[in-house]
Order: sequence, then structure tokens, then C-alpha cells
Amino acid sequence: MKVHKSGVVLLAALALLATGCRGGGAEEGDGAISAPGVSSEACPDAVNADNGCIYLGSISDLTAGPFAPLGVPITESQKAFWQRVNEDGGIGGYDIDVTKYVKDNLYSPETHKQVYGEIEGDVLGLAQTLGSPTTLAILGDLENESVVGAPASWTSLWEFEDNILESGTNYCFEAMNNVDYMVEQKDIKSVMSVGFPGDFGGDGAAGAKIAAEANGLEYTNVETGPGQEAQSGAISAIVKGKPDLVIIGTGPTETAVIVGQAAAQGFTGQFIGLGPTWNPALLESAAAPALEALYLQSGYWGSFGTETDGHAAMREALGDGVSPNDGYTSGWAWSYPMKAALEAWLESDYDKSREGLLEAVSELETVDYEGMLPEEAGNFVGEPNDTVFRQSVISKVDKKAPAGISIVQDFFAGPTAEAHEFTGSCFEG
Repeated sequence: MKVHKSGVVLLAALALLATGCRGGGAEEGDGAISAPGVSSEACPDAVNADNGCIYLGSISDLTAGPFAPLGVPITESQKAFWQRVNEDGGIGGYDIDVTKYVKDNLYSPETHKQVYGEIEGDVLGLAQTLGSPTTLAILGDLENESVVGAPASWTSLWEFEDNILESGTNYCFEAMNNVDYMVEQKDIKSVMSVGFPGDFGGDGAAGAKIAAEANGLEYTNVETGPGQEAQSGAISAIVKGKPDLVIIGTGPTETAVIVGQAAAQGFTGQFIGLGPTWNPALLESAAAPALEALYLQSGYWGSFGTETDGHAAMREALGDGVSPNDGYTSGWAWSYPMKAALEAWLESDYDKSREGLLEAVSELETVDYEGMLPEEAGNFVGEPNDTVFRQSVISKVDKKAPAGISIVQDFFAGPTAEAHEFTGSCFEG
């Protein structure tokens, strides 16, 4: 079992002894579910009127934060994902509702914590908790309340947290793979990381540094803040330092400014952006020519137009009216582990409480991602160094592709990622 801070089975047993039926759940009885967010009554606008309802909350960046261009499609895609689940009959006699309890975190840790408190008693778990620093703000609450959440982020810390249902590799291994890829492609001598500090940009920077040192490359890290006007220092460092490779760990707006203005000032090196840096709207910006010439995009699975069963199901569920965006792709992919956990919890002999769902998560060895990721990417059993998924993909800017990028290197793990002893989150190391 993947247990690093507490024994999940012991928690479940103690919870049964101490609490009996939890408030907000279905009534106690043989096999009844004693957890908040579970009702024997049908969901609002239910697909299956005879099913009960399980409510999952979503906390995302929906309006004013730097990742709203991703948060909105992530949230819409997850609604479509669970609608498809319900149209297939639901899970274990329940439909899943991810529409009633949706909150905007403004990409603020304080707001994230506040709105989580507003919905915690009404939901079984979180279909989405967007952002690394924002999710960290509620991590203690998730642990105290045995709440399981699917993160909309890829920090390396999640592999060490039992309550987090992560998917894909993390920023740290992604950046290692980016460096190793460029070492194979070109005779590079230097690497620079430019990104937000902490558990996104800082996590990627830590991976880039590990890979640079493993390959004998010169390494520099430049921290930058959010917003277009905050990028002058980073741009100046790139232009003056002339690194062969720049790993970017910012939002899409900052990426356009950094790449576009560095190129305008004569920089001709290679950029590779970590997953959250891309948005197809960048192809409509003044930076588009520079992005086409100098930019690659790394990620955790294929882009919107990739041909897998999961991608096809996503596109069908969303319909023809959406503008392709990999926020949709990520929202869909992130939902598979929660689906697998709910299936195991409802259809097997687990205690029907939040603690029981947490135990079901801890015993997942594979997840069916319908081809979007290998099944072994959904292994939550064992130590992080053994279970962490180390592979990522790299794409090029491609105006003809649905979301503006297409794969040039499918799932791979470079020699640095393969050899790395993963004993703690990279950005805290």
C-alpha cells in the first residue's frame, strides 16, 4: 500500500469505532454509505432517476487567475467525463454530480482554502483541486477529513500524499526528460530555467538542474512572477546569458511575452515549456512566429487531437462546438483515477465511508486511461520511487493541429529520470 504518513486501514477502523455514521451521508443500514456528499436521492437533472447521487466538488481557476484559460476547459471537460459515466449507468447504483459544488479559487491559496471549507461537508471528494500552492493550502484539511482529491497540477509532492490522485509524471521528471531530449537532439552546453518559484516552476527547475548536472551542462535558474509586466528581468537574463535551452515554468501569458520578446532581442536558443505554459490562443498573439521557430511543448499525454480511445471519447462527449484546448484533455485524463477508485469502493468490500474510499485509492495498482496513459501510470501501491510514472511527451507548435501542437516524441523517460532516486519532492530538496 502507498502509505507515507498514516495507515489508511487503521484510519478506517478507528473511524468506524469513533464516529459510526458520518453527517450528510445516506442513512445507516446494511451496506449503507456513511459519508458526506452521498445521497440515496437522485442527482439534480439525473441521467438515471433510480440511482442515488455522489457529489464531488471542483475548485478551479475560473476567472481572474493566470490559469483561467486552462481552468475553464478543465472544469467543462470533467463535467462531460462524468456525464458520460452517468450515461453508461453510473457507478454501483449512483450517478456522479460534479456541477453543483464548483468554486473559483482565483488562483489564491487563501481563497482556495475558504471555498473548500464552504463545500467540504457537502461532497465526498474533489473531482478537481487546481494548482499546486492552492492545493497545498488545503492538504492538511484533506488529510484530517480523509478527503480524496484529483489535482489539476503535476508537482512532485503529490506522489508522497495519500489523499491526492495524481495522473501523469510530474514537473520535475518532465524537465529532466526535456533536458535529456535536447542533449540527444543537439550539442547543447547550457540550460536555464525560467519560472514561478515553488511547487510548479521551482519543481521543474529542480528537475532541469538534476539533468543538467547529470549531462555536464552549465545551469542557471531565474525566478519570475506572474503577469506580462513582470518578465523584463527574465527576458534580460535569457538575452544576456544566451543559454542553449530554456525550460519555462509559467502561465501561457508569461510564456508569450518571454519567448516573443527574447526572440525580438535576438535570442535564437531553444525553449521548452512545461505542461501548463501552453494555450492555443498563443498562436493568435504577436509571439506566434517566435513560438513556431523556437518553442517546443512538453506534457503528460498527447494533445487534444491525439488518436487514443480516451481522446476520441473526450472529443465525442464535448461535441463539435468547443475550441480545442488541452485544458479539456487534462480535465478528462485527470478523472480516470477517481472513476477507478469509486468503482473499487462501491463494488468491493470497502467500508462505505471517506476512509474506505481512501483505502480503495491506496490499493489501486492500475487505472484504465483508455490509452491516454499506460495503465501502470495509475499505480498507487508501494513507495514513490517504485511507482512514480517517469515518462512524458514532447510536441512541436503546429498550426494545423487541433490545439496547436503535435507530438514529436511520444512517451519516453530519459536516462536522468530513469536513474533518479525519488525520495522526496524535488522543489523541497
